[in-house]
Amino acid sequence: MDTDVVLTPLLDLLDVLGVAVFAFSGALLAAKERQTFVTMAFFALITGVGGGTVRDLLIGAEVFWISDPWVAPACLIVSLIAWFTPTRWWEGKVLEFADGAGLTGYAVIGAAKAMSYGIPPVTSILMGIVTGCVGGILRDVVAGKPSILMRPELYVTAAALSAALAVIGEVLGLPRVPVWIGATAAGFLLRAAAIRFNLSLPAYSRDKDVSEKDLSV
Repeated sequence: MDTDVVLTPLLDLLDVLGVAVFAFSGALLAAKERQTFVTMAFFALITGVGGGTVRDLLIGAEVFWISDPWVAPACLIVSLIAWFTPTRWWEGKVLEFADGAGLTGYAVIGAAKAMSYGIPPVTSILMGIVTGCVGGILRDVVAGKPSILMRPELYVTAAALSAALAVIGEVLGLPRVPVWIGATAAGFLLRAAAIRFNLSLPAYSRDKDVSEKDLSV
């Protein structure tokens, strides 16, 4: 098991930044719902660490934030920022772009860590997607909001692109740091374009109402 990929300073930095961005989105949701600071901090934590926790449980790794001295404080700090600032400061597309950066960076982290634990390439890509998306899903479920997966513009696809590029680079033996940076940037550019131009994949449009006559054929 090549654990140096997990311990690389760049990957650690991306991990904390990804947690902070997602945690902030969770804290802001609680702020908009006029919740207490305790609830806000809880939302920040589950949003920030949700995806990474599920990933680690699935690949048999130690849950990353239990022993990391920076993750929980990062969630608390962004909760304090959300608590002491007006929500209007964060309205519009700013948080969506920040969320996109966290999404794609976190997808790279998840895929890279899965590969370092000997997980097959395709499954590692899925672990990257899980790492990037599950925190937002948990946030929305707990808040009783429509799932982030139901967004019309590209979201999961951006995470999949970043995770796939990270895995391909690892399989080909390319230098990790440039690959991780490039994979994060590629996914972020796709997500940013989706936000700016409302890009989306074709939706299912096949008529699901089948008549009895059709069923008898």
